[in-house]
Formats: sequence, C-alpha cells, structure tokens
Amino acid sequence: MKSRFFHLGLPVWVVALAFILVASTRAATAPAAFDGHWTLLPFKSTQIDLFNNLALEIESAGDHVTLAKAWGSRGYQHVDRMTLRTDGTANDVPVTDRVWTPQPFMGVSMKVGSQQQVTAKWSADGRSLEVDRHYTVLASQGPQEITSHETYALGVGDETLTLRVVRSTRTTGPEERYTFKRAGTKEAYVMKLENHWHVADDLDQNALLISLQGLANTDAPRLYFLYPDDWEFRFSQPVFDYYQHQLDYTFTELKTPAQALQALKAQIKGYIVWDKAVRNSLDVAFTLAGVQRGVVVSAEQIPLAEKAGLKLLTDLRGQFAGLNDAALFRKAYELYGAQCSRDTVVWMGGVAGAEMKPGIADYGIAHRAFFADLSTLKTDTEEYDLAKEILSHQKPLSMVFGWHSYAKDKERDFVSLTSSFALRVEGLNTFPNLSFTSKTPPSPGFKFVNHHNVVPGKIYTPQKKVYIACLQTDGLGLGAWTRPGRGDIPYAWEVTINWQWMAPTMLEYYYRTATKNDLFIGALTGPGYMYPKAIPAKLLPGVISLADDIMHKLDINIFETMDYSEGATVVGNSELPKRIVDAYYQGMPDAIGFANGYSPAFTFTSRDGRPFVSFDYYLSEERPADAAVADLQELARINPQRPYFLLVHVREWSDISRVKSILDQLGPDFEVVPMDVFMKLAGQQPTFAERYLPSNPPAAAAAK
Repeated sequence: MKSRFFHLGLPVWVVALAFILVASTRAATAPAAFDGHWTLLPFKSTQIDLFNNLALEIESAGDHVTLAKAWGSRGYQHVDRMTLRTDGTANDVPVTDRVWTPQPFMGVSMKVGSQQQVTAKWSADGRSLEVDRHYTVLASQGPQEITSHETYALGVGDETLTLRVVRSTRTTGPEERYTFKRAGTKEAYVMKLENHWHVADDLDQNALLISLQGLANTDAPRLYFLYPDDWEFRFSQPVFDYYQHQLDYTFTELKTPAQALQALKAQIKGYIVWDKAVRNSLDVAFTLAGVQRGVVVSAEQIPLAEKAGLKLLTDLRGQFAGLNDAALFRKAYELYGAQCSRDTVVWMGGVAGAEMKPGIADYGIAHRAFFADLSTLKTDTEEYDLAKEILSHQKPLSMVFGWHSYAKDKERDFVSLTSSFALRVEGLNTFPNLSFTSKTPPSPGFKFVNHHNVVPGKIYTPQKKVYIACLQTDGLGLGAWTRPGRGDIPYAWEVTINWQWMAPTMLEYYYRTATKNDLFIGALTGPGYMYPKAIPAKLLPGVISLADDIMHKLDINIFETMDYSEGATVVGNSELPKRIVDAYYQGMPDAIGFANGYSPAFTFTSRDGRPFVSFDYYLSEERPADAAVADLQELARINPQRPYFLLVHVREWSDISRVKSILDQLGPDFEVVPMDVFMKLAGQQPTFAERYLPSNPPAAAAAK
C-alpha cells in the first residue's frame, strides 16, 4: 500500500523533514507541562522542620528553566531561585544566603560567596527534569563538598509533580521526596460542627452552616464538615482523611460562621429568616435556600448576615404561626413547590420535637429540593394525602432523600408510599456532606473491584456442615467499617448502589480500604431503598434493570431484597411472591445469588445454581453473646439436614470482633464462609424448601 504522502506527490525528503520538525517541536514544548505554581502535599512528602511548607514555581523558556523553591510561609520564608540552561552544561549559581534548607536544625550552613555548579537536563520524553548540584557547606569541622541529584517528575495527568533528592552525604534513612499538586486545584474549606441540634436553642448555628454548605457546593466541592464523633454516620473523618492522603485535596479550616460567610460569600445571594417558634418553618427555609440561593438564619443571626453584606430575601417569621404540619407544608408547597426539583425531594424526619438533625439538607439545597416532614401513615389523613400528592409529582425512579419522622410513622409506611411511585429512598436525614462528595469524581483511572472469592469454573461441593455467611445491615455508612475486627473473618457489606453516581469518591474510599475478607453486595431491592411488592408491576423490570446496570459498574454479583410493605416479620409478612422472584432472576442474569429480608424472612428457591436465600437469623447488638450462640445452635438442630445454609444479618451497631466471638463458640460443625462461596455452595445443593408468598397470605390484611 502506498503512503498518503506519495498520493500527494510529496518527495521523501520533505516527509522526513516534517517528521524531524514535529519531533523537535514535541521535545521543546514538553517541559511546558511543568510550568506554573505547585503546592506541597504534606501527607505525601518528607516532613519539613522549621519551615513546615514548601512551594514550587517553574518557568521554562527555550533552553532555560527557572526553579523557585519557597520554604516556609510569608511570615517566615526562604526562597531559592535558579535560572539554568537545560543542555547539560554547568551553570554557576552564586550562594547569597547561609540557610541550608534540607534540615535547618542541623549544624550545616551554605558558604556565602561561593558558587554552586549546577547542571540541568530534560528527559527524552519530557516527563522529568534532572538537576545535579555541587556546592560547599560549612560544618563544625570546616568546609565540606556535597553533591545532590534532584529529579522533578510529572505524575499521571500532569496534575502532580514529585521532587526526589539524593545527596552524597545522606546514605541512610527514608527517601527525601516532596510531592506537589498544581496550585489552585482540589482546594476546599473544612469546618467542625458541634452538637447544636436543639431547635429553640442552638440549632440555628448548624442550620446556617449546613445551608451555606449546600449553596457553596452546588457547582463545585468547596466546603466539608467534620461531624461530631457520635454522629450517626461515622465516616466524615475517615473520608476527610482519604481526600487529603489519597486524593490530593488541601483544606483551609474555618473557625466561625462569620469566617465561613466571608470565605464563601460569592455563592450566596442573601439570607432567609426562619421562625424558631415554629420548628418546621426551618424546612420551609431550607426549601427557599435552594430556590432563592440564600443562607437560613434565625432572628438572632440577622446582624451576622448583614455584617457579611447579605440582603434579606424572605422573612418567614409569623407566616406559619398556629398551623399544624399538614397546613404548614400545604402552604409551603402551594407557594414554592412549582419552583422545586422533580428529581429530588427531602423528608426531614428522624428525631422530632425539640431537636432536628438536618445532615442531608446541604444536598437538598444544592438540588433545589422541596423539604417536607409529613406522616406517611394512612390514618394521618391530612398529612398522608399531602405526602402522597407531593411524591406523585416527582419523576419515577427519582430520589427521596432523608427519612421518616420517628414521632409520626414507621419506616415501612414511608418506604411503602415512596415505592408505590417507584421512587428511590436514600436515607437518612443525618447523611452528611453529600453536596461535597457528590461533586468529587473518583481518582483518574479508578475502577471498582470487589474481593471475589469464587473461582470461575470451579465446582463448589458442600460438606455435611452448617455454613454461615454474615452480612452487615443498613449499608456502609452506618456499619462497623471503622470498628474493631474488620478483616478478621469473611464478611459481606451492603452497598447502597446509588453511591456509584451519587458519591463515587466516598465509595472509592470503601473499595480501597477493603480487606480480602470484605465482600460488597448490592442493596436494597433496587437502585436505592425500595419495596418490590409496592412498586407498580409495570415499573419493576425497569427498577431491576437499573440496579443490575449499577451492580456491573461496581463489580457486584449478589443482590439483596427486602419488603416490609405488608408489615414487618412476625406482625406481617416479608415474603415475596413468585412473580417478583422471577423478575429478579430475569433482570439480573449475572447475579450468582440473592439475599432476602432484614430480620428472618421466608422466601427460598434456587435456579440453575443461583439461590434466593432469606435470612434465618438477625443478630441484634442487644442480644447477649451466650444467648446468640444458643440461638444459632438451636437453629442448626431445628434444621437437621446437612448441609444447612444459615444466612445471618448483623445489626449495624455490632462490631465484627463481637460477631467473631459468637461464631468462634459454635463448634466444629459450623463453618463461616464468604457470602459468594455461600451462594455457590447453596446453589449446588439447596437443602432449603422452595417457598414463596401465597396468593392470599392470611396475615397480610392485618399487617399494618
């Protein structure tokens, strides 16, 4: 085949010259990727005494490069600046300051008035700069000659740069290395939240800050909160550490609301006043915060807002006095509902009365959500009817953030109603920092890789044993991930699979810190918390299909279902009809098995080696260890056929050390296995009896 150059009639020498010119251009321009200001990443760098910080500036021009290293801060700073030829020839650099920067607490100084001989040369691929220095220092025994080799190398994506230093006099100890990121990238503010949740007292402090967070993070991650240690979601500190240590974020701490308002003032259009005498006027204020782009303040905080230069947007004082919640939210929905998102709604439930814990409010504000706190109990007619109306206006498969009120209804009432419109619940109202984590992508090139234990093609033949697999309840956020014992035994974890798109960096943290004994499974019922029996039959296949798609992205092959739409176990039924089980088998063809229930449930089957297994035991944190041991041993006697497959759901507040101590007492007939191995064994020899929800379950009518 002829080259296209010959088709154009170009002589060979022209083609060769073109290639030479292109190559030389690339070589000359490659170092420009180094140009600019670079900020130190202290968690990836050698500790710096005295100065505590190092900033780097690089400017290349033709065959010269200027390197400027600023040690310290503006109050106490030393700057080394050199302009060097990069052709490998020696550069004479005068010594004008005695400071020896590698370690100022050592008795070593530069020799002022002397000359350093420095050479610099770019690598052939333009990805690194090699600098050799020869200079004289003064020590207690007189002058000494030192040579050092410095390598400046770009990282992946040209967003980081690493400086490695090797000196002739330092032959022991750790490597001297400084890692930088481009100045102005991945920078944010951090602030500590205190336990200020009392409506009539100090809630206004946190309400102001959380509303500010929602506004600040609407289009970029700017403000992160460290929640108190006893906060329901335990991950705010470890995820923060992950941002710094692994993802190269740097944070500036804000100490006061006044500082926070000034630092993020550009993201705010004004302020909205809520009425501390009417608790749920704060929910209305949160709705307006997203619609009108204003922070929420109490009457006492108006001077603070005005000192920051903010203007009044809406004053809610007195507008909802004397109204019950049904009337309050009816009025709010009529006034503002049409301006709110149809993709996101927030139920600001949880604790009631004197307290409110609006951890999810930042995300709702960032997404212009309508905020409600309405009962979903059918007998609470006014509130239920309004809740149903609001939810009916949301798009199918859209998100419901937050939680039901602990003073009004039950979880099963709430999720049953949301599922009836095929809406996905993402709990709880205390979910923190989601406006921030939803705006940060995972690391470049990162892929979610699960710790599978099943060997493809291997036949798993069960022995005459009791096989146990443990799954932690209520997802990763409320689980025992940071508690003692993780990694000591095979353990499965519920992944709220929406995190794949909603908080990928946070999920990356869990995947990267997982041990080989940590296995992720998909939850719960769909792409979010849903009840399959409550989902309209025509929409269920789409719900399952979306969940299956996300599972593939997360490298997950076991899925969990749960249904309390007809009451909880004992007082109702949590079983599934065959049509729903059929839908999961059809919609998730690559799943190797399914788990069902929360506390014990009673739906079982197996098809083509893929079992559908309900939980046979629920391990609460209150159950004494010796009683739990006896429970499990008794279950094994009640189910005498071997193998017996015993799936255990562990309450989220139980740490793994406690679980292990229980399992260790069961005896040699019991074997704890990874959940994927459990599914393969159960699929090979399903000793459980096939069981579905009868067509006319006797307890269903009275379940609620």
